[in-house]
Amino acid sequence: MLTDAEILRYSRHLLLEEVGESGQLSLKSAKILIIGMGGLGSPAALYLAAAGVGTVVISDFDSLEVSNLQRQIAYQSCDTGAQKVTLMKKRLEGLNPEIRVRCINTKMDESQLTMELMLADLVLDCTDNMASRQMINRACVQAKTPLIVGAAIRLEGQLMFFDHRKADSACYHCLFPNNEEQTLNCSNSGVLGPVVGTIGTLQALEAIKYLTGLPSGINNKLKLFDGKTLEWQSFAINKDPKCQVCGQIK
Repeated sequence: MLTDAEILRYSRHLLLEEVGESGQLSLKSAKILIIGMGGLGSPAALYLAAAGVGTVVISDFDSLEVSNLQRQIAYQSCDTGAQKVTLMKKRLEGLNPEIRVRCINTKMDESQLTMELMLADLVLDCTDNMASRQMINRACVQAKTPLIVGAAIRLEGQLMFFDHRKADSACYHCLFPNNEEQTLNCSNSGVLGPVVGTIGTLQALEAIKYLTGLPSGINNKLKLFDGKTLEWQSFAINKDPKCQVCGQIK
């Protein structure tokens, strides 16, 4: 049940037919893993903590740099040099003391990630490189853990959701079978801050929808966001029966 304090805190959710008390209780009991506390992960984490997700596990091994502050608005200039997960844990607990926040401040290998997935209902991939995305995807496919992937560069964003509980679900590797690291990234190509924030916020929205039982509009789809025109393109992602990651999963 919700406490009196929780009823007051989440009153705007409780007014929604799509959420209500049952949805809020589902959020309260949920455990979510967010990998990457940069421009994508920090707004996603804030919204999920504010929404009342019961356990939020945040993972990042970087320290805050001045160049991060242009888009990672959860942090402050005086925070530079500190570990992002330490800063974010304090921020999330200050925002919502009703939830539990746990930090992973090392670079996870596939073995550790597999262990973490045993405790997670949902994963948000908020990383910024191909190797990490492919590793997270492999682990989620094996664990049959749903995965929401976000990415952004320049004025462009990407959003995907793979429900790995379902045997017919595609995976990230079906879409990007080439594991080679892309040469373009925020460090060498730039990114407009609100574009990253838009995608991270939508990752949180999709997470809340999933956890409360609302249907996703992006399952097995690649959604491309154009920050110049504010237009979206949508492409179906079909499961590749020969995919080296999910092709043999039943």
